Amino acid sequence: MIAIIDYGMGNLHSVSKAIERLGYEAITTDQPEQILAADAVILPGVGAYGDAMQHLNETGLGEVAKQVAASGKPMLGICLGMQLLFETSEEFGEHEGLGLLKGKIVRFQGEFKIPHMGWNKLKFLQQSPIFNGLEEGHVYFVHSYHALVEDQHNLLATGDYHGPVTAIVAKDNVYGMQFHPEKSGTLGMELLRNFLELSKR
Repeated sequence: MIAIIDYGMGNLHSVSKAIERLGYEAITTDQPEQILAADAVILPGVGAYGDAMQHLNETGLGEVAKQVAASGKPMLGICLGMQLLFETSEEFGEHEGLGLLKGKIVRFQGEFKIPHMGWNKLKFLQQSPIFNGLEEGHVYFVHSYHALVEDQHNLLATGDYHGPVTAIVAKDNVYGMQFHPEKSGTLGMELLRNFLELSKR
C-alpha cells in the first residue's frame, strides 16, 4: 500500500491514478496510522510553502512525515512536497520546513520568464536505484522557487533553466522530485515506478 498524504494542498488525484497505473494500491489519507502503516509514502504539494507548512503543523502531519523518514520507509516529495523537505524557504517571508534535507528554497533571480514552466532535460549526477534502467530525458516542471542543496551528495539530478536547477534529491530513504513525474511522460512514470519498487525491499 502506498500512502499519499492529504493535508489539503496537493495534486492528489493525478498522483493516485499514476500509482494505480503502475500496478500499486494507493490510498489518499490524513490518518497518521494509515500513513505510518504504508509501504511507501508520497508527500505531494501545489501552492505556497508557508500555507503548506501551516497545514502540516496544524494537522500534525508534519511530525508524521518526520516519523516516516525516521522509519526507513521510502518517502517521496513531489514539486512543493520536495521543497518542504528542506530547512527553510523565502517564499512570501521566511518559513521553516521539515528539515529532512539541508538547504533552502529561493526564488529564481534574473531577467527571464518566471515561473520555470515546461519540459526540461534531466542530467543524472550520480548513481541511484531510481535511475535503474533509465536514460536522461525530459520531464515537466512548473515552479517559481528552487532548492539550493547544501550537501551535494543529496543532489541526484538537475535540469537547466538559465543555470542548473535542482530536479531530484535524496537522503537515505527520503527522495524529492521538483517536477511532476505523473505528468512527465514515460520517463516520469519510470522514475515513479523505480521509487515504488523501493517499497518491496
